[in-house]
Amino acid sequence: METKVFTQEGKESGKVTLPDAVFGVAWNADLIHEVVVSMQSNARQSTAHTKDRSEVAGGGRKPWKQKGTGRARHGSRRSPMWAGGGIAHGPRNEKDYSKKINKKVKAKALAVTLSKKFTDGEVIFVDALSFEAPKAADAKKVVAALAKGSGNEMLVSKRTNAALIVLSDRDENAEKSFRNFGNMEVMQAKDINPVDLLTYKYVVVANPAKALEMLESRIGSTQLSKSN
Repeated sequence: METKVFTQEGKESGKVTLPDAVFGVAWNADLIHEVVVSMQSNARQSTAHTKDRSEVAGGGRKPWKQKGTGRARHGSRRSPMWAGGGIAHGPRNEKDYSKKINKKVKAKALAVTLSKKFTDGEVIFVDALSFEAPKAADAKKVVAALAKGSGNEMLVSKRTNAALIVLSDRDENAEKSFRNFGNMEVMQAKDINPVDLLTYKYVVVANPAKALEMLESRIGSTQLSKSN
């Protein structure tokens, strides 16, 4: 399986052979749902916290005597029935939202997502993203050229979550050049995951040979059989 590789100027520079283990995996909606929900749960922080009746201040004595007043019986102003009392069944920060994800399942989900993106024509390969200095204007020209050359005009026009730029290695100039683009994100191939890939419309892969080697090593070592 081969696909085109473009230059920064949007011109076709050759082709690259894609590994079937990374870009030739059948779509599995149930698997993707399981992994995405689990990853989002693992990223969730338990910050919401309410005090129960044992934690609120005050209420050290009985509000009034048990009998003879004609009023309802109360033992403490800390009761949830009172204003300023404890909260009954409120959110607590000790709740654990994390879910276990097997390595093989997560690797398969990454391959399934990349394969789906490629099948939909949303993966663009560029031979290199090279910037002499951090400059948003140069990055904007590169995006426009790639959009025109690959025929994906939405790469320029989409206002939110337009593209995930995947680098094979850390490149500070490239990262800073795209930093002012609110609809794009720059990541390394070793760090991408299904949630990031599904968040953005397009995936721009720079230095395909090295990036694909890195992705294949991530997926191939733990790849599930295609029958799963």
